[in-house]
Amino acid sequence: MRTKKHMSARQKENVTKYVIMAIVSLLVLFPYYWMVCTSLKTPSKIFVTPPQWWPDPVKWANYTDLFTRSHLGTYLWNSFKVASLTTVGTVAVAALAAYGLAKIRFPGRNFFFLLFLSAMMLPVEVLTVPTFLGLARFHLTDSHFALIVPQIFGMGGAFGIFMMRQYFITVPDELIEAAKIDGCAQPRIFGRIVLPMASSTIASLVIYTFFNAWNDYFLPLIYLNSSEKYTSTLALSLFSNEVGTTWNYVMAASVISTLPLLIVFFCAQKKFIESLAMSGIK
Repeated sequence: MRTKKHMSARQKENVTKYVIMAIVSLLVLFPYYWMVCTSLKTPSKIFVTPPQWWPDPVKWANYTDLFTRSHLGTYLWNSFKVASLTTVGTVAVAALAAYGLAKIRFPGRNFFFLLFLSAMMLPVEVLTVPTFLGLARFHLTDSHFALIVPQIFGMGGAFGIFMMRQYFITVPDELIEAAKIDGCAQPRIFGRIVLPMASSTIASLVIYTFFNAWNDYFLPLIYLNSSEKYTSTLALSLFSNEVGTTWNYVMAASVISTLPLLIVFFCAQKKFIESLAMSGIK
């Protein structure tokens, strides 16, 4: 009888957890659901009272009009190029620098690590003016270079170095010493032994960097002047003018812009969850 009562209480606890998680999931997914519904409505049905919980009629032409009447494909490609190059550059620089700071002894190692940490404490707005003046001297402001390289070697790169170093210091030194005895040089140890072990941490860094670069609005607003170089987040402002905002197009463009983020997350979610699980294991 005690066992049955214990199992019954445990089942009630599990049911309560699942109900709470279901409610939280609905709250999180509702804004996305409302965005999709609004993207399929006609302008006259968006602000009606009571609100339409499902578009009637469904206007799929909102999505086709985005590609025929605007340059949304170009803006999405610009965002993908900026986010991909920023991610690849950040992961490469962070992994190499973090390995050197974690496993290679050299004078001033701790000083350089503190220097990288101090870069994380500076808000991006503080660095924008000197970075803009430096890029303007070389006529690089109205280009994607201004969105990629400063991010790789700036605050995003500093966070990546900190994140990768925290993992590399957990790799046993005995493993590296054994590889040296077998005749492996540092590049081979890094590429063949240490880097594959950090796949979960790299997946987390890829998700973090790609999301930040894709969703960034502030830096494209500061650096880009030519509309053909706009990213998708900055291009959303083109659907607003002195007459008003075409919310059905804004929502449709937002839905399309979030699809690459969902694809990247679902592709790397296994490694991302592994990194969260490993963070509590010593």
